[in-house]
Amino acid sequence: MATPAPVDIAGMVELPRRLRPGAELGVLDISEFFGETTGGVRTYLLEKARYVQKRPHLRQVLVVPGAADEILEAAGVRCYRLRGAPIPTQKPYRFMLATRSTSRIVVHERPSVIEVGSAWCAPWLVHLARRRLHLPAVWFYHSNFPRIIAPRPRTAGYTRLAASALAWRYVRRLGRMVQATVAPSRTVVRELESAGLDRVVHVPLGVDLTRFHPGRRARTAETRARAGLPEGPLALYVGRMAGEKDIDLLLAAWSEVERRTGARLVLVGNGPARRSLQRAAGAERAIWIAHERDRDRLADLYAAVDLYVAPGPAETFGLAALEALSSGLPILSVDQGGVAETVQHSGAGRLYASGDRAHLTEAAVALLGEDLPALGAVGRRYAETHHGWDTVFDRLFEVYRSLIAR
Repeated sequence: MATPAPVDIAGMVELPRRLRPGAELGVLDISEFFGETTGGVRTYLLEKARYVQKRPHLRQVLVVPGAADEILEAAGVRCYRLRGAPIPTQKPYRFMLATRSTSRIVVHERPSVIEVGSAWCAPWLVHLARRRLHLPAVWFYHSNFPRIIAPRPRTAGYTRLAASALAWRYVRRLGRMVQATVAPSRTVVRELESAGLDRVVHVPLGVDLTRFHPGRRARTAETRARAGLPEGPLALYVGRMAGEKDIDLLLAAWSEVERRTGARLVLVGNGPARRSLQRAAGAERAIWIAHERDRDRLADLYAAVDLYVAPGPAETFGLAALEALSSGLPILSVDQGGVAETVQHSGAGRLYASGDRAHLTEAAVALLGEDLPALGAVGRRYAETHHGWDTVFDRLFEVYRSLIAR
């Protein structure tokens, strides 16, 4: 999509004509969590846009925050960026407070269904906007924020447990505002249903099977040289550096893993906890790489290492772990959250007990002693069978159709 000059969407006399007016189904996606260059929600929405562009009977409208109001469009997909201030604690993201503009867009575009991709401002903007049209809405549960607050309830203190309980009340409130809640893993489906939500459906996320491919291993020497990576076994983490990811536990355990196996730990990403993590126990031997914006270079990086580690116990799915699996990497994962489910179903890795440093160490040592290429091939076949984006979106659009037909 080409970037036009900024506009004032709320003050425009007329919005542009709807794209593909004869489309059988139109979806309007709205989310605060659409970063300028990064983020799993951004990846998901852009892949959905590619899916729609190849199917003339579909259309998509994106409503996301930006530094200024803009309208971008290409082949059946239109993106409205609404000016919003940065969220101080999550700098890649911005607030969505444009009530008037959002209502105007929804009424003008008249989608068949609305999908809300965040839990803060966006659901309430949609709630206000759709009162006039009575459109079905779904909430895609990308972030398990009650679990982030208290990832291990048995050992969490009173304050965290109380805050998590309030968060679950809010989740139930949002669940009543929509016709369905979409969860990307069965683990999260069970958790949402246990919390009291009904109408929860399972639709996993996908991966670009062409980009994230084991064939990139042919460039391993070049990739390692470019990234400053040493020879020998390497384990990789890619993602946000934040407290809920349990990277501190991973660092503390990895010194012993390296002593016993020679495997170095590579951490790729930025985030609010990066500086403190670089001062944590075990950090001095880790290899730190800033967030990689180039998706092809990131794919090269996956293929140039031996193992992927997924320490976050509150992941709803774990898109980076799936990219690693598609690239032919086995996964070492904490035994909670969406990545654990992927490891169990694929058979391409090992799990360790959440919060247990000794168990993490032993699981890592054991996995590094296995036939990693063979395990990686198992994981690649699993990704091919279950997680191509076309397969995922075929399933999601069937969910939309079932809601529209009610």
